[in-house]
Amino acid sequence: MTPMTPMTPMALPYDVDDPALARATWSRLAEPDNATAAMVVGRIGPSPALRWLLEEAIDPSGQVRSSPRPPVPQPPPGMPGSADIGACWAQVAARWAPRLEGLDIRRELDVLDRLGGSLILPGEPWWPPGLDQLERPPFCLWVRGDPSLLVSAGDLKEAGMSGDRAGSGPRNRNDGAQADLSSADTGGRAEALGCEAIVGTRSLPVREQRMPAGPANGLSLALVGARACTRYGEGVATSLASGVTARGGLIVSGGAFGIDACAHRGALCEGPTVSVSAGGVDRLYPVGNAGVLEAVIANGALVAEVPPGCQPGRHRFVSRNRVIAAISGATIVVEAAWRSGALSTAHRALDMGRPVGAVPGPVTSMSSVGCHRLLRKGAVCITDADDALELLTPLGTVDADTVKEQDPGLVGDGLLDGLEPDSAVVLDAMPARASATTEAIVRSGGLSLKETTTALGVLELMGRVERTATGWRRRR
Repeated sequence: MTPMTPMTPMALPYDVDDPALARATWSRLAEPDNATAAMVVGRIGPSPALRWLLEEAIDPSGQVRSSPRPPVPQPPPGMPGSADIGACWAQVAARWAPRLEGLDIRRELDVLDRLGGSLILPGEPWWPPGLDQLERPPFCLWVRGDPSLLVSAGDLKEAGMSGDRAGSGPRNRNDGAQADLSSADTGGRAEALGCEAIVGTRSLPVREQRMPAGPANGLSLALVGARACTRYGEGVATSLASGVTARGGLIVSGGAFGIDACAHRGALCEGPTVSVSAGGVDRLYPVGNAGVLEAVIANGALVAEVPPGCQPGRHRFVSRNRVIAAISGATIVVEAAWRSGALSTAHRALDMGRPVGAVPGPVTSMSSVGCHRLLRKGAVCITDADDALELLTPLGTVDADTVKEQDPGLVGDGLLDGLEPDSAVVLDAMPARASATTEAIVRSGGLSLKETTTALGVLELMGRVERTATGWRRRR
């Protein structure tokens, strides 16, 4: 008998031991925020996990084995521990196997390269450290635009730019694009702020260099809300975004209709902005926002955790929101219905211990009930850019109440508004129309002669009282 030739295991047409190719492959095989994929890749690594799927879970004919050797000695998340572990992993493999057919992730990487994009891996300098706080972080990030906006100088300093965060920067950018980013005109701020990070022999630009100077320089703020927003919401979102950006803060949003689009437009008036997409970065979705998203790419960055070609399915919007929350230092919701998807961004931020704010609206507006729901649960009330900056920046950097107290436009027009206590007592003690002597005002007000005389002098300088032949009177 002729001996049977052993069948070779299923294989992909590229090196699955390459970390970039392996992580990019997992971003295509598994849905974002998938607990099982995150567990197996996190426990044994992207390449070993891929080899398990190709060599252990699937037989050479391309069929999923009924009970493959488990990649880890426990069942997948959400499955009972009493069940056959091998059979449980077979169910998981059956979800991923169909996407292996004809898969060559190098095609998606070629698309990214043609678009001038970058593939960012965990541990690389421009990987946002906030993503590592997620229970199920992305396998990689597909970026169009400037990836340096994803990290601050503080992030790189905290990471030490050594060990697991040391790297060669983003992948899949041509040398010219890298040079453009490194030599970008930063108005001298880079040297003044010490913002460049040194990796090997290269200096990497970071967020501070791209943003205007101000108290929020280097910080990022998620500004999200309803698609079906009102004119009030549009105005507030635009004002908040432009105000925060003008003072150094980076606005992060989702690129959707409504509040997201207004946030990006407002930010672009003053500087860059970042949009996180639910689909591939080659698909500017929604199409109606293509102009805004093109401006985001040209001046900021468009980010996705799924490869080019992936549709922005509804289920991916919720998982996208966790990325928005994770790469931002704080989150503000401008308008949201009771069950708005924007609330999931706020809840993710709360889960990670990030500050959350909400903009109040009319109590009769269905577009604001979600914001009022957040406010009842302890979110900070946000009414203007100063409130937003106070939420985002370290304690004491911005005092929104002090700023408002010094705003002459907010001073009331009441008789005693804006007066010190003694001046208020003296002015209130004076007759409404007639004049009164100093002694009469002393008796009426209950202050000493010295205190009354001093207060009258202050009121005269303020133009609130005037001298007459018979004493003092209020100025009309």
